[in-house]
Amino acid sequence: MKATFGEYIRELRTDKGLTLTELAALLKLDSANLSKIENGKREFDEKRLDKLANAFDLDFEKLKVEYFGDQFAKKMYAYNCSSETLMVAEEKVNYLKSINVKQTVIKF
Repeated sequence: MKATFGEYIRELRTDKGLTLTELAALLKLDSANLSKIENGKREFDEKRLDKLANAFDLDFEKLKVEYFGDQFAKKMYAYNCSSETLMVAEEKVNYLKSINVKQTVIKF
């Protein structure tokens, strides 16, 4: 885990020996925007997670954990939330999952 998702991308890129321009082309971005993402001045678009996973042969589910963990952390930091916020969020996710399961039950 890196401090930010942008730093994580930079590490992946440099470890693979790719330039900003090369990785940006794989992600369908321009290199200036990728540089801003790596430097924390711009957010990575979650719609490109699959391209990033493919570029580095990463497990998509693990990449989502890294990305959304970063997003949650930034919001929690920005609003000075306690770690209790994560527990409440987990409860809400479980609740939402249970609602969706109940809606798909077929009675005979």
